[in-house]
This record gives sequence, C-alpha cells and structure tokens, in this order.
Amino acid sequence: MTTKNFSMREAVDFGWDTMKNNIGFFIGFLIVAVLVNVIPDIIAMMLEEDSPFLSIIIQIVSSVLSMIIGMGLIKISLRFCDGETGEFSDLFSCYPLFINYLIGSILCGLIVVAGLILLIIPGIIWAIQFYFYDYLIIDRGLGPVDALKKSSEITKGVKWDLFVFVILLGIINLLGFICLVVGLFATIPTTMIAMAFVYRKLLAQTELTEGYGAYQENYINGDQRFSNSV
Repeated sequence: MTTKNFSMREAVDFGWDTMKNNIGFFIGFLIVAVLVNVIPDIIAMMLEEDSPFLSIIIQIVSSVLSMIIGMGLIKISLRFCDGETGEFSDLFSCYPLFINYLIGSILCGLIVVAGLILLIIPGIIWAIQFYFYDYLIIDRGLGPVDALKKSSEITKGVKWDLFVFVILLGIINLLGFICLVVGLFATIPTTMIAMAFVYRKLLAQTELTEGYGAYQENYINGDQRFSNSV
C-alpha cells in the first residue's frame, strides 16, 4: 500500500521558480483580477444611496465574477504544474462549471461551519479534508458531491501536513503584504502554484493506491474463481 506524502519545500520551490520564470504574466493577470473585482464594488458603493437596487445587482455580478476568477486562478495554477503556459483567457474560461462550483462551495461551507460549532476542531479538520473540492471540479469536471468525496480520499492520511502547509503559505503571503503589498505579486502566484503542485502529487498517489487496491481485489477474486473451479 502506497503511503501518501509531499515535500513542502519542493512545492514552494516549484511555485517560486515558476513565478520567477513567468513574472510578467503573473503581474499582468493579478492586476486584471484585482481590477475586475474592485471596479464593480466601487461602482456599487457609488450607487448605493441613489440606486440601491442597481447597487445590489452590481454587487451580485461582482460576487459571481470573483468566483469565476477564483476558478480561473486554479486552472492557471494547474496548467503551470502540467508544464503548460497560463493564458489571460483562463481567468474566465471556467464559467460553465460555475453552478457546480457554487453548490460545492455552499456544501463545503456548511460542513465547515457545522464543524466549527462543534468545538471548532472538527471544522478545521473538515476544512482540510474537503480542501481540494474546487480543484476537482475544475480539473476533473466532477459534480459537487463527488468532488467532496474525492477530496476526502486525497487528503486521507495527510491532513496534519496539509494544515501546516496552509499555515506556511499564509505566512508567506503575510510577508508579501508586509513588503509594501508589492510582495504579494510574488507570493500569491508562488503559493497558488505550490498548492496546485501538492494537489497534483496527492491525486496521483491516491489514484496509484486505488489502482493497486483494484489489482489486489481482481487477483483475490481470480484466485478464488480458480480454487472453485478446481
């Protein structure tokens, strides 16, 4: 049976090297992502007193755009992990999966909130357990429930390591923020790709384990059929 594991240093190094080699692209797409998120919010605030209904509509549109861009950031990170080059169009290319992503986000959010109510610790555990549901929706096109189940399989046995890794990535981005905010243009792409790298590694290990388990089952069943025939 294969034991799942990953190297935090290897993941961060890969993210850092990828960011350095594509720094112009990452700065450009982060600026676009920020503008697309911020401009509708500013317009909504300006219209809040005179046209509250229109302001609400714009805020809803802004929220939808933010989620679609979030999906695009995951897709871009996965493309770099696969040895491909990200494109600006990737920021908006995942919109057909929006409904699955929205339902998955709601389900995951409800599970985590329920866990936080139950003395906090279960909420943290479940947040890590279902951490990769959105990656699976975008990468594999899974439905929300299947994505949550698959994420649970991927994170099995490595939840503590993932928890520490998430904290580490948070510290890295905090350092980027401290560096006059400009540092975020380096740390955000680094941490995004580092997490996608870990997802790819754990997914491959999980599928290898599942393949080995299926082989064992077929072998045992075949041996039983042979024994029965004798």
